[in-house]
Amino acid sequence: MKEKTAKNVHAAFVGEAKAYQRLLEYAAKADKEDLPQIAHLFRAVAASESVHARRHFRLLEAVKDTQSNMEYAFQQENAVNGNHYPRMLQDAEEEGEKAAAIVFSQAKDVEGIHAKLYRKALEHLTEAEFTEYYICEVCGYVSEKIIPDKCPVCNAPKEKFFIVE
Repeated sequence: MKEKTAKNVHAAFVGEAKAYQRLLEYAAKADKEDLPQIAHLFRAVAASESVHARRHFRLLEAVKDTQSNMEYAFQQENAVNGNHYPRMLQDAEEEGEKAAAIVFSQAKDVEGIHAKLYRKALEHLTEAEFTEYYICEVCGYVSEKIIPDKCPVCNAPKEKFFIVE
């Protein structure tokens, strides 16, 4: 793919992925405001935006074999955990943005956990054992096999965890 088109496809992917998440947040808010049809509409459009994002991502030829995908995911988690979030955290602290600092700090910690999960999976790529994963809806912590009584990253109670379907 030529440079301008590749840049545009990447920008389109980022925009569609952001729209998907934004619309899911809007749907959750509409649900809380007891507007189920509006929430349903937001989820429908979010699903459509997800289709667009996946198509753009495929154009970028970013999906390879599973071993390569796992290695890339591992590298990305390490970069985010080791470089990006620490810089963002420092900026938030310098500007006195406490809420952003907490979110960045927790996300940094969780990204490190993601890297460990990828490393473990890379070491056991072909094993057939299925593992359940539970996600903390507050900070994104991923727990294998069990729901902890409290999230080790943000201290959310076990009721704040959901199973990955």
